Amino acid sequence: MMMKIRKVEWVVVVVVTFMLLNLSTCSAWFGNSKNKNGGRKSLFFYGDEEAMQSTSSLVMNLAGSSSIVFPLYGNVYPVGFYNVTVNIGQPPRPYFLDVDTGSDLTWLQCDAPCSHCSETPHPLYRPSNDLVPCKDPICASLHQSDDYNCDDPNQCDYELKYADHYSSLGVLVKDVFLLNFTNEIQLKVRMAVGCGYDQIFPASSYHPLDGILGLGRGKSSFISQLSNQGLMKNVVGHCLSAQGGGYIFFGNAYHSSQVSWIPMSSINSKHYSAGPGELVFGGKRTGIGNLLAVFDTGSSYTYFNSQAYQALISWLKKELTGKSIKAAPDDHTVPLCWQGKRPFRSIREVKKYFKPLALSFASSGRVKTQFEIPPEAYLIISNMGNVCLGILNGSEVGMDELNLIGDISMQDKVMIFDNEKQLIGWAPADCRRIPRSRDFSI
Repeated sequence: MMMKIRKVEWVVVVVVTFMLLNLSTCSAWFGNSKNKNGGRKSLFFYGDEEAMQSTSSLVMNLAGSSSIVFPLYGNVYPVGFYNVTVNIGQPPRPYFLDVDTGSDLTWLQCDAPCSHCSETPHPLYRPSNDLVPCKDPICASLHQSDDYNCDDPNQCDYELKYADHYSSLGVLVKDVFLLNFTNEIQLKVRMAVGCGYDQIFPASSYHPLDGILGLGRGKSSFISQLSNQGLMKNVVGHCLSAQGGGYIFFGNAYHSSQVSWIPMSSINSKHYSAGPGELVFGGKRTGIGNLLAVFDTGSSYTYFNSQAYQALISWLKKELTGKSIKAAPDDHTVPLCWQGKRPFRSIREVKKYFKPLALSFASSGRVKTQFEIPPEAYLIISNMGNVCLGILNGSEVGMDELNLIGDISMQDKVMIFDNEKQLIGWAPADCRRIPRSRDFSI
């Protein structure tokens, strides 16, 4: 039987996040949706008080050492996003979700029934009958203030609005996520998930996906819910391969000596942000400082504020003067592209024309830690064979002074967001090698 959900006619919850800022359009690249247990021990953990008591010893063992690793599929260009396969519901069904560290709530396009849904790779999610009440802490975390009213106290309505004018209206339910831990234990974990029954899709942000996997810092995020149930540490990380694919991980991980660490910014506590930072061109300081940077997998490309972007464009024009490449105004893949005497086939062919960038952050005292952005982390080769700049002007899309580090600039690095220690870390990595062992190193 289909669950009947009272649909609201007015906005109850508004959450503004930074995601899906992407100009690429193409068919999606999905992974295998088949679920193979591989001999795992299957256990139940429903996320309620009774289940907590019956599995308390298991939870104590899991909390300090457990982790989950999901393979990723997709790329920056031409696909335009990275997605993960998550099994949700009873019985569990696979859904392709866009991974987004820039927002909190995980939600699915939902048959409640659906008023406006896009094409999805799987049948629309059929919601459980377990509604999240309006005054639940997770519902409260989606509101902009503590002083909010409910049309129905037994139901949590929400509206999510993203920076590219994408939006989703829905209701919060609890359902079962089938999760395989690296210690070979399989759990059915009950968590809050959004049933999105009314979406608005601008053409530039449309992706044929089932929904979003929210990985931000708020209470409603996937990792926060797992951590609050005592299942693992509140740590999330990812490794995006420039060749496509990669992996995302949650919970415990052994931190290698190669990891560079900086503190999360107290200025922007809603996102994985760092700063103030200074822009570095070709190893030289620019004097362009006080830059607040948000690390966001919901964006294919990187965005600089107007001052930093204009300085970058001026520097690039100076560096390319006299070189055998010139502007390609007919290529509209992104705002700025260059063409050579013949089409380029890879970034390796154009690296000699471009120098590395970096953002320099204070890590402790006067010690500076640089987030390196080599040419392959800010350039793409378009379908026309031109080299294009994967850093865009954030001021033109309403981001004001914020700088956003998107997928392109996090490729071939393992990124770690440690919410318990309030640290952001990164290290060079081969992201094509997905960790399989119980105690994996990064």
